[in-house]
Amino acid sequence: MKHTNPLKAFLEESDESTIAAIGSYITNHMNESWETILLNHQDILQKAYNEAGDAAYGTFLNLLFLPVHRQFKESGFHLEPKLPGHFDLSREWGNTEETDQQRWMWSTVYSSNDEAIGTIVTITFHDHTLFRIPRQPQIIALSATSKADVIAALSLLSPDFEHALEFTVEYENYLRSQQG
Repeated sequence: MKHTNPLKAFLEESDESTIAAIGSYITNHMNESWETILLNHQDILQKAYNEAGDAAYGTFLNLLFLPVHRQFKESGFHLEPKLPGHFDLSREWGNTEETDQQRWMWSTVYSSNDEAIGTIVTITFHDHTLFRIPRQPQIIALSATSKADVIAALSLLSPDFEHALEFTVEYENYLRSQQG
């Protein structure tokens, strides 16, 4: 991470709530890193896309969030699940050509004494026709921590999120449609 301050120092200097400051910290990291990761790991990411399709976006996100996970560990915080979040609970939508999709996933942030302090939502923009991230991923920091409260908060922020199906439901519908 290029931050001059580790997460702990960033939080001490911030006048935001802890979860909002964590969201700002991750956003700053993404501002500095997302394009560099795409450029420096272009061959690996393209190979992953050629071999496994959309799973290559998971590879990108793992590379992007690795320094963030290190900072969480050093600061005594932990995430459940690790960023970007549960794929099974995620929701996706986009254009009909599937060249500009977005997937919303989230992780609950816990303090060193295992108190849930909020949720970090990761929005990943991607293309289903080739490996391409059309714009920088985004972060939303929420004080909500339960699944129901997170879904309610995100539904208020985005009608598209509200109307999109959870991945597991979407996939079940897809499998049923393939059976005839």
